[in-house]
Amino acid sequence: MNVRRYLIYTLAGSAISVFSSCSNFLEQAPDMRTQLNSPEKVAELLTTAYPQADYITFTESASDNAEDKGEGVGNVDVRYVNPYFWEDVSDNEEGSVNNYWAACYTAIAAANQALATIEQHADDNAYLPYKGEALMARAYAHFMLVTLYAKAYVPGGDNSSPGIPYVLSPEKVVNGQYTRGTVASVYTQIEKDIEEGMPLIRNTAYKVQKYHFNVAAAHAFAARFYLFKGDYNKVIEEAGEAFPSNNFAPSLRPWNSRYAAMTLDAFPIAFTQASENSNLLIAEASSLWARTTSPRFGYGERINQEIFNSPNPSGGSFAYKILYYQVPNYTMGKFREHFVRSSANANIGFPYTMIPLLTVDELILNRAEAYAALGQNDQAIADINTFLSTRITSYNAAVHGITLAKATNFFETTDPKAALIETILYFKKVEFLQEGLRWLDVLRHRITITHNVTDINGNETFIELGPDDPRRVFQIPQDAIKSGIELNPR
Repeated sequence: MNVRRYLIYTLAGSAISVFSSCSNFLEQAPDMRTQLNSPEKVAELLTTAYPQADYITFTESASDNAEDKGEGVGNVDVRYVNPYFWEDVSDNEEGSVNNYWAACYTAIAAANQALATIEQHADDNAYLPYKGEALMARAYAHFMLVTLYAKAYVPGGDNSSPGIPYVLSPEKVVNGQYTRGTVASVYTQIEKDIEEGMPLIRNTAYKVQKYHFNVAAAHAFAARFYLFKGDYNKVIEEAGEAFPSNNFAPSLRPWNSRYAAMTLDAFPIAFTQASENSNLLIAEASSLWARTTSPRFGYGERINQEIFNSPNPSGGSFAYKILYYQVPNYTMGKFREHFVRSSANANIGFPYTMIPLLTVDELILNRAEAYAALGQNDQAIADINTFLSTRITSYNAAVHGITLAKATNFFETTDPKAALIETILYFKKVEFLQEGLRWLDVLRHRITITHNVTDINGNETFIELGPDDPRRVFQIPQDAIKSGIELNPR
């Protein structure tokens, strides 16, 4: 385990509570801030400025990419079960709601410490790329927090509901007092950090660009942010800055070509590696997600039938890899666990998963949605079809390409905007199956989620999460009360 993760206090002392099993590391090096005396050391600190935890476990379970496979089927760990029922989770382990909150504020603390050090060297331009990275990383972590732990932003609406604490300086004490502000104020500060940090990003500052906010990743994140904000022209602008030549196709995941020919062992390595063109930003996460192949509440037979054995808007067949561990336990097999032993001779250690945080695939679909929202239908369709060219087996543009007629017929509507946006959301739901990103679209579009529940006798009932249900907002950890932060209503 990396000592650097525990050098900086985090909001409400969460790093101490979540990582209590690693307290001996705190004792070895309680504070190395005085050693941040060079751009290289600041750069090293910034490797911890990204949330080193996964949100996939709980956002996937809460979404409509999960189902109840039945009594006696699969793992019933509370980290998968409670989110499926939209119940609060008190667990602090990998993949939990509390763990991700803590990881985000740990990342923010690292970014703020880097910024404080850089401020002491304001005349040294060598620090500027790392200032840009720190600002973008701080914005990203706060964006994920306000998205998951506060009400969804409403473009042009009332965003005065409680946000999350936006921390702008290194914590000096444990259990300092904070306020949540509003969703609107959090968005204002995120945008400020993006606007200040973006021009400073330099790809040449990093040996492995994909582990940092490189230029393309920074613009991809900005595009996601502006999509939530409803500023569609900015989404298009940011996507264009990420790919000035508009040449997205070579950087999309090659599902119907190179991936199709890969072995099941080689595929997850390629999916998460830095050399994969589609990956723009990758982070190391302490996570069990890669080994989560058979939860009771997850990707099962019903979802498999609805997505892969039913018609889709293209009329073709998806080229995605589908695996199963005794039906109905399905998996996309996207991730591979890296197990780090606690010492050379130990049999215990810590599981890690490399998680793509931002991809070209999401970026092009976000731009397509922005085009559709602005009524620029031809451009939206062009982006959709570029995306599909790498997803459909034996893709033929004349046969499988999306048209307005196909979209309106498939979704049974006469509204071209609605049809195109439904088409995009459909393909995003499939594309990011088992990556947790479906939840973001559920929030933005106020999508009602229905989950089936099967009792011990095989009887099936259904539960529903409507667009205004307070349980759509994940609960803030109880420990945050110590810092004066009110919990979300239930």
